[in-house]
Amino acid sequence: MKRASILALSALLSLLLAACGNSGRPPAGVLGDPQSGKLALSQYACQACHIIPGVTGSEVYVGRPLDDLAKRRFIAGTLPNDQANLVRWIRDPQAIDPHTAMPDMGVSQQDALDMSAYLLSIGR
Repeated sequence: MKRASILALSALLSLLLAACGNSGRPPAGVLGDPQSGKLALSQYACQACHIIPGVTGSEVYVGRPLDDLAKRRFIAGTLPNDQANLVRWIRDPQAIDPHTAMPDMGVSQQDALDMSAYLLSIGR
């Protein structure tokens, strides 16, 4: 009886872990380091305007919450949602929408790549 319980518990744990399989990992083909991106999002104070899962900050509603960014079809309402466009948006939002409230934070190419990898890995 004890052995059967252990096997059942082990099988249940395996199923739960399999269900979490992609959590925290970027989709195939996405470049950059998600963990460095999470740190960069904090260093550039993105949480001052956005709610970002895994990045500590106040509950603010200036910019959109970024929890489901990976599921959105468009970035900034017009750009197809892919990593290259997300990097462009992060680095120079006014080049895409001159009227956006999102400031140019002087994000480096590598930081933007890492930030996009993190954002595309959450909420999938």
